Amino acid sequence: MPLAMRMRPRSLDDFVGQEHILGPGRLLRRMLEGDAITSLIFHGPPGTGKTTLAEVIAHTTRRHFARENAASVGVRQIRDIIEHAEERLATSGQRTILFLDEIHRFSKAQQDVLLPDTERGVITLIGATTENPLFACNSALVSRSTLFRLEPLRVDDIMEILRRAIRDRERGFGGLDLRIDEDALRVWAVKCEGDARRALTALEVAVESQRQGTKHAGEGGKGKTSGPIVIDRAVAEDSIQRKAMAYSVRGDSHFDMISAMIKSVRGSDPDAAVYWIAAMLEGGEDPRYIARRLAILASEDIGNADPRSIVIAESAWSLVERIGMPEARITLAQLATYLALAPKSNASYLAIERAIEEVREGRTVPVPFFLRDPNTSPEGMRRGSEAMRRRDRGYEYSHDAPEGITGQDYLGVDRRYYEPTENGAEKILRERLERIRTLRERRRKKG
Repeated sequence: MPLAMRMRPRSLDDFVGQEHILGPGRLLRRMLEGDAITSLIFHGPPGTGKTTLAEVIAHTTRRHFARENAASVGVRQIRDIIEHAEERLATSGQRTILFLDEIHRFSKAQQDVLLPDTERGVITLIGATTENPLFACNSALVSRSTLFRLEPLRVDDIMEILRRAIRDRERGFGGLDLRIDEDALRVWAVKCEGDARRALTALEVAVESQRQGTKHAGEGGKGKTSGPIVIDRAVAEDSIQRKAMAYSVRGDSHFDMISAMIKSVRGSDPDAAVYWIAAMLEGGEDPRYIARRLAILASEDIGNADPRSIVIAESAWSLVERIGMPEARITLAQLATYLALAPKSNASYLAIERAIEEVREGRTVPVPFFLRDPNTSPEGMRRGSEAMRRRDRGYEYSHDAPEGITGQDYLGVDRRYYEPTENGAEKILRERLERIRTLRERRRKKG
């Protein structure tokens, strides 16, 4: 068996990582200690221990463990599993855990067969998926399950798993004379991206390749080793393949990374913004989607603090559409770094949000009579010139007023939605708005 399979934990104490659900007092540990396991769905990246944890739960609770893949299991197989589980429960009192890998592929027919017996307690369902079950699984299945997200393992966790494999004489390489640099362990722990299976596979590749090398160096090619197996950083680098991005345009990573990118730009960190863009592009994200989100950000988070931002965002989006990848990455980087370093203001965003909230929640303000379109009134249409219509309806023509400011109220109620900040160009707009409001109030009192 591969090393990753051999080194799977056999008990809860052997399990490394996921303290947020398995640490002292955490929910899953309490459920295990109280033998109160119900249907569960584990979701998270590959190699974080979803299958292993299901096996550990079955061993800890002394339940029969049936394992299937939701992509290939049929209704007849499900019925057989349920039938045997019911017989087992009746004859020996032993409960059954049905573990379904890739549970997001579960069909409606399979769900209909499985759910009643899950509710009756004939079987305990444990599902595993790399997708977000709230989006990828049937709502009926989700509503009857407790969801746990497994996070990528930390570097220290991976290092501990590797050390265990090196020490273990029964399942690992404890019987070999290994000399592995600490730097080599860290290479695997970092490059595996929190995937224990990938780290253990890299260790196995390195050991076996070096082991064969030492055998060939033995006397007469008899298979005897000529010395210890030495693995340094260079060997470690060579033994782990270039990572495949754990990224799905429909999964959590899609939403998490775009959120991280936006918040990095909003937080004026161009380095973080460029990194998250690189991660998304390497994962296969559509560059047009990134450009669109940056264009939204230009209005939402920068606004009039730097009015050029929206123009630059529009130009960048257009260029991304025209040139495509891989050159579009340069345009996206230029846009993101500019927006990250631009002064920030969400005043325009807050203004429209406040106004929309009032429109939705309150009574709609009627348009003041003097602001209405004169052509909608028969009297206005009969009266000749625009100047006469303005005079007759009481509208004051702004261009005729000093500084272009009249004392008229254009809303009919006292409301302030747009409050410019002191940031960037918006500081000038703030001063201008304060001047306008002062002049309008002064002339209103005079008139």
